[in-house]
Amino acid sequence: MKNVKTLALAVAAAATMTATTAQAEQYYGFANVSVNYLDWSDGTEQRSRDEGGFGTIGAKSDFFYLEVEAGAGYDWGDVYGFIDFENPTKGNMDGYDDGSKAFRIAAKGSVAVNIGDTNWNYYGHLYSISDSSDFYEQNIVLGVSYDYNTDFGLWVKPFIGAHYLNGQKKAGFNGGMAGWVLGYNFKLGGQDMMITNWNEIEFARHDAHRGFCNSDTCTGPGDEGWIKTNGEDHGLNGAVALWWNATKDFTLGVQYRYANNKLGTPAYQNAAIFSAKYNF
Repeated sequence: MKNVKTLALAVAAAATMTATTAQAEQYYGFANVSVNYLDWSDGTEQRSRDEGGFGTIGAKSDFFYLEVEAGAGYDWGDVYGFIDFENPTKGNMDGYDDGSKAFRIAAKGSVAVNIGDTNWNYYGHLYSISDSSDFYEQNIVLGVSYDYNTDFGLWVKPFIGAHYLNGQKKAGFNGGMAGWVLGYNFKLGGQDMMITNWNEIEFARHDAHRGFCNSDTCTGPGDEGWIKTNGEDHGLNGAVALWWNATKDFTLGVQYRYANNKLGTPAYQNAAIFSAKYNF
């Protein structure tokens, strides 16, 4: 099962980060575990069924997931990572034909290394997902990022880089990716609140990532038998969230999840995510 490979990658990345940062001066750090429920909109479920793509084997469906997340900043740069266990009760040795309801493991690790005394960084991230229906995909982005911090609670980290994809029956450079992560800390009614947003824009995708041929006469997009999965040569993926730090140990949040020409559906998709975190 490819889930084992994903988990091994996450563990290896965590071990590498730990070894690298052991002797560095730490500026900040956080870690948490959370329980989350993702609720796709009715329109998204319908579009994922009707617009082709992977909906031909099952429309998107709502799911629970467990997440472990951590990050830290050091004198040389910063690191971040998470691992998600989606549909955790669906794991079984027989697999699951419907990928939307399969047990999945998703993991991401990122690192930004300072370029001299500037706010620029060498940037890289690895995202990997696999499931019990034997689907897997890994995405590597290598490029640069920039740190922008304010004294009123806002921070922004934009990035841009080359995108390499390794997945079922395909591997190679897949255009580029640009995006950002940002956060804003503020008080509301005396309570500690935070807004966060992560956003990824893929561009100049290879045709093979836009879909696949399902007939012997099909050679590419536009041919009879071409099944669109991600649709266009560009795509959007992200989420914006509102967090309430109820105590130093406990955080509640609601997220608006969005994607377009991504996640196996050549159309716009949106969902609400409800989260409860325990902070270490």
